[in-house]
Amino acid sequence: MKKIRVAVLALQGAFIEHEKMLEKIGVESFEIRQLSDWNQPKDGLIIPGGESTTQLKLLKDLGLLEPIQKEISAGLPVFGTCAGLILLAREVKDEQFDRISTMDIDVNRNAYGRQLGSFYTEQEFGDGLGLVPMTFIRAPYINKVSGDTQVLAEVDGHIVAAREGNQLVTAFHPELNEDTRVHQYFVNIINKRAA
Repeated sequence: MKKIRVAVLALQGAFIEHEKMLEKIGVESFEIRQLSDWNQPKDGLIIPGGESTTQLKLLKDLGLLEPIQKEISAGLPVFGTCAGLILLAREVKDEQFDRISTMDIDVNRNAYGRQLGSFYTEQEFGDGLGLVPMTFIRAPYINKVSGDTQVLAEVDGHIVAAREGNQLVTAFHPELNEDTRVHQYFVNIINKRAA
C-alpha cells in the first residue's frame, strides 16, 4: 500500500497535536500555511479546532478557501474537529458566512457555553469503534444531519460526530487524548478511497 500524506491546516488552533497523532499511527503529515503548501500532493486534510472565525478569515485572506472547497467537493477526505466541524457545516445557527460548507450538517456553535466550557466523557462511537474518550472545549454540536450524513456519536442527545462520504467531523478533540482510533478511522477512509 502506498504511503499516505495528510495535510494539516496550520493557521491557528491545535494542529501540532493532530500531527503527533498521525505520527503515532505511522502517517506522514505536512502543514498548510499558504497556497503554495496546498499545492503539494496530499491524500487527506485535517482542519483542527481553534477559533473558526479567525481560521475562516485567514482561509479567505490567503486564497485557500476556494481551492480547499473544490478538492473536498471532488472527494478529498477531510477530518474537521471542533472549529473544523463548524467550517465544514452547510448551516451554522445564527451565522450567514461563506464557509467551506461541504457537509450536510446544521451546527450550533459554542453550544456548550462558558458554564460547560470544557468537559471529558467517554461515549460509543459508531462503525464498531466502541467507547471513545472525548474532550470538549467550548465545543459546538450538530443540531441535525441531512442527505447521506451518518451520525457516529452522541452525548446527552446531541450529535458530536458524523460522517458524510469522505468527510468526518467531531465536536470533541480526539487529538488531546492518547487514543488513536478516531485518527485511524480517518486514515481508513483515505485508504478506502485510494483503493
